[in-house]
Amino acid sequence: MEVSRVIAASPSTVWALLAQPQRWPEWGPSVRAVECDDAEIRVGTGGRVRTAVGVWLPFTITSVEHERAWDWQVAGFAATGHRLDVVDNHHTRVAFTMPVWALPYGLVCKLALRNVDRLAAVAPAV
Repeated sequence: MEVSRVIAASPSTVWALLAQPQRWPEWGPSVRAVECDDAEIRVGTGGRVRTAVGVWLPFTITSVEHERAWDWQVAGFAATGHRLDVVDNHHTRVAFTMPVWALPYGLVCKLALRNVDRLAAVAPAV
């Protein structure tokens, strides 16, 4: 399953929001805090996230295509995929992917996309 939104920002600007772990709580409704030593994700980046219900869970970034996509595992399970598609120099389609069994989580992802859109609108161009 996938939810997506076209955001009026360059892929570089959107990537800066999605690929910096310390920024995840700004746009991710299910992430309240992040502990991670890396400023930007790479394959193998790890740490832990505090969920909306207050539980800390370990995470590991499992794949990265710079300014294009990244995947991760949370608590050892494959979690949401993050994809960017260039629409043009000033618009990026952002998609979050998840397994069909996670259908209710699609609502959380829609909120996250709205937050990314809001943050990208005020972010300095990268």
